[in-house]
Amino acid sequence: MIGPMQKAAEAGSGPHYLALRDHLAGEIAQGALAVGARLPSERQLQLGSGAARGTVREALFQLEAEGLIYRRDRSGWYVSPPPVVYDPTRWAGFMAYVAEQGRVPTTETLGKQSVAASAADAAVFGCAIGTPVFALDRRRAIDGRPVLVERILVDPAIAPGLLDEVLDGSLTAVLTGRYGVRVVRNHVEMRPCALIKDVARALGVASGTPGLLVVRCSYDADDRIVEYDHEYWRHDAIRVLVEVRTRD
Repeated sequence: MIGPMQKAAEAGSGPHYLALRDHLAGEIAQGALAVGARLPSERQLQLGSGAARGTVREALFQLEAEGLIYRRDRSGWYVSPPPVVYDPTRWAGFMAYVAEQGRVPTTETLGKQSVAASAADAAVFGCAIGTPVFALDRRRAIDGRPVLVERILVDPAIAPGLLDEVLDGSLTAVLTGRYGVRVVRNHVEMRPCALIKDVARALGVASGTPGLLVVRCSYDADDRIVEYDHEYWRHDAIRVLVEVRTRD
């Protein structure tokens, strides 16, 4: 591996980090670096390519930005698994659409409590500031790899006693089966974000790792808010795909 890396770092007239990036991306595409495989350490890459430490890091950061590799805090760099496809126009919970794609979804409840609605939350729910709402904090994984942390707010009037339920699974199934609440409409907003502080710690990533924030309001047939959800995703774990039919 050292020979090709050395040649890659020396080839072309462009930035050296792009040559190293291209070499590593090629190894991933060809399967020489398989999904989940740990990359050589930054020191090994530096020695193998003859590149400066800063050059090696630039190449790794570029691959991370593209979603090809990811960091495990204090462990190193690994080849990213394929992302799951998410269609925001289709109502299917995380557990359902991940399983449909042949992957293994899991959910872990990190905390559940009644909290006072903030000014922003009160504006969404149309209630007074300080009104009690249920807050659920959960971590979700695909094939054992944590990919998102979410906070869901639920109106206690819709699901009284919800905090007594086991929520390490599909919240949709609990709301439908236990309370007869059915979602008929979603409002979804997505924007890039950085995974920081508690979110970064829960996902085992360095603070500042790129992420995708998905904010979802779900409504029932009476136009009541069923869930107000903030999902903080690893950016390499999700691919948004929307199919739109046009008129003839």
